[in-house]
Amino acid sequence: MGEIRVGTASWTDKTLLESGWYPQTANTPEKRLGYYAKQFPIVEVDATYYGPPAEQTTKLWAERTPDGFTFNIKAFSMLTGHPTKVSAIYKDLRPETDKKNVYPGDLPPQTYEEIWTRFLSALDPLVEAGKLGALLFQFPPWWGIRRDNKDYLREVAARCRPLRPVFEFRNASWFDGDNAEETLEFLRRHELPLVCVDMPQGHKSSVPPLMAATTDLAVVRFHGHSDKWTSKDIHEKFGYLYSEKELREWAPKLRALADEAKQTHVLMNNCAGDYAQRNATQLIELLG
Repeated sequence: MGEIRVGTASWTDKTLLESGWYPQTANTPEKRLGYYAKQFPIVEVDATYYGPPAEQTTKLWAERTPDGFTFNIKAFSMLTGHPTKVSAIYKDLRPETDKKNVYPGDLPPQTYEEIWTRFLSALDPLVEAGKLGALLFQFPPWWGIRRDNKDYLREVAARCRPLRPVFEFRNASWFDGDNAEETLEFLRRHELPLVCVDMPQGHKSSVPPLMAATTDLAVVRFHGHSDKWTSKDIHEKFGYLYSEKELREWAPKLRALADEAKQTHVLMNNCAGDYAQRNATQLIELLG
């Protein structure tokens, strides 16, 4: 069985800080990251979706964590086709527009290319420290199975190489009927890692909890089962605490997935209070 690393999405969430999970002595960003890194071997950085990181920031992350610690970085929204706030774009690259949100097509090609270059180069300190895991590309609910979208997956892999992008879909068409096997075959043929998910079902953005490794790296993200999945309040959307029974049922599935890969990353994204941290700790114990 390959190595399984369990962690959470974010260590700086406001409700986490208010929950009392951190000891009172962890009263600075540096001390909080240091404390987190003693509890878990991996973390997913969610903030980089809302705004690209600065190289100085990633340098501090590398310096403040022990050898062997892993950061998975969520790709900037502009790179996954989501609406992006103009204010989130690098100041010198912001378009002159009255729009609050823009898409790649709203930018000059050279600006879009420069955003890609700066985003990837800002990760250099993590690469040099051996602490960069995967780059999470989570696509929007309207991003269905189409030839040009498949082409974009290959484009992303080429742009990121030798870094490892992993791909999460939020559109059921990728796994409807025969499409499931087509999707898995495509990802395997082009060595593109699938992000497996556990999430609420019955929504436009729902994909099934399919466990499959399409490369030597497998990734699983647990989003919970909140009945407020469509809420714009992220703490309502992800406010779900898994029971021990649920996690106990997941443990053998995760071990089976790890049998297919050299490394498996398991991230709890039920980020409300300390839910993710509590569940990640339980899952580590269950996996032994």
